[in-house]
Amino acid sequence: MSSSRKIIKLFYDVTSPYSWLAFEVLCRYRNVWNIDPKFKPAYLGGIIHGSGNTVPGLNPSELLYMVSDLILLSEYFGVPIFPPSDLSKIDSLNAMRFLTVVAEREKKGDTLERVSIELWKRMWCTHKDITQPASLTEAGLKAGLSANEVEEFLTLSKSQPIKDKLRSVTQEALDYKCFGLPFIVGHVNGKAEIFFGSDKFELMAYLFGEKWMGPYPNKPTATM
Repeated sequence: MSSSRKIIKLFYDVTSPYSWLAFEVLCRYRNVWNIDPKFKPAYLGGIIHGSGNTVPGLNPSELLYMVSDLILLSEYFGVPIFPPSDLSKIDSLNAMRFLTVVAEREKKGDTLERVSIELWKRMWCTHKDITQPASLTEAGLKAGLSANEVEEFLTLSKSQPIKDKLRSVTQEALDYKCFGLPFIVGHVNGKAEIFFGSDKFELMAYLFGEKWMGPYPNKPTATM
């Protein structure tokens, strides 16, 4: 294993449950693979529009498969994903702008990780709203932000610089030919390697010269 940490970018949106799975795995493998994950909040709606893709789950058969797929993946990865009865599209723009503020203001620590997880939990575990200021406030407070920080971040999330930053990160993903989320970018021998989805970690390990040890690299068994 190289002594220098490999930088791996994860472009994600909290409306994507598969992004949550990829996020958790990169956190778990941070020291195992000696990687430096760069978590990059992006806007899935912008990715879909900019790439000319279609919203996932529109086909009834695909939607039925997604539900059963997520239930099994939840058990395998130990992430509490419980698909709601209505999987209709929820716009994540306000949530991703809020996370963009967190990412911009965080110099060190795991605040972005904690706030992101709280938003994923709201949507995919407890089936709560993630669009309204009160919802973002509750998620921020649960993640450890102070009331003053949450109020400041909500105000900043409406500012043009933050809107531009989220648009810029989304465009960065599109420049890598991204067509959906999660989207992972790593570099091997100076070449950008891209991976779509939460099921490419075995292939990533192969390319990075590492070993894939399943969803729990630090313990032989795990329960949710």
